[in-house]
Amino acid sequence: MPIEQYFNTLSNEQLQQFGRLESLYSEWNEKINVISRQDISHLFVRHILHSLAIAKFNLLEKSQNILDVGTGGGFPGIPLAIMYPEKNFTLIDSIGKKITVVKSIAQEIGLKNVTALQIKSNMFDKQFDTIVSRAVTAFDNFVKQTRGNLIKASTSRIVYLKGGDFETEISPFRNKCKIFEISQVFQDEFFETKKIIEYTPFI
Repeated sequence: MPIEQYFNTLSNEQLQQFGRLESLYSEWNEKINVISRQDISHLFVRHILHSLAIAKFNLLEKSQNILDVGTGGGFPGIPLAIMYPEKNFTLIDSIGKKITVVKSIAQEIGLKNVTALQIKSNMFDKQFDTIVSRAVTAFDNFVKQTRGNLIKASTSRIVYLKGGDFETEISPFRNKCKIFEISQVFQDEFFETKKIIEYTPFI
């Protein structure tokens, strides 16, 4: 399932960068359990493509400085940084060995727009116009933890990849949330229950 099937305007450099991810993550996973053993063989769909659903819905169109909270091995930050070389991405995680992997992979594929830091979001005092993440906690908890990292502007947003039923979690913010069904853009059974929450608190 080539990346060009879903994104047909990528440069040769971007295609090469995406093409190297599977082998690099497989190599790292032999040393450090960055991705679950059962998931590494599904890296393209469950991690790379899942991250790129944000791009498919153009949810970073108004963003320039993006914070990926709880990035783990670099998702969704690294695929998004490849997709948007003109935007700046800061990837944070509290686990040092995961940040080691992120730094190495970003360097290996020549990403110039990625900064990776070992830090907890509630200890991080910088602000960004967009925060992205993949279901690191319940959505209401995530908003509490990260809202201080969001610039107070009408275009600022949290873009959160989440599966299952999360209506209770988003109910305090429902009038400022949009929900996007990933199954509308990617035809794989993995995405049947996967969604994106876009929360714009300052509109």
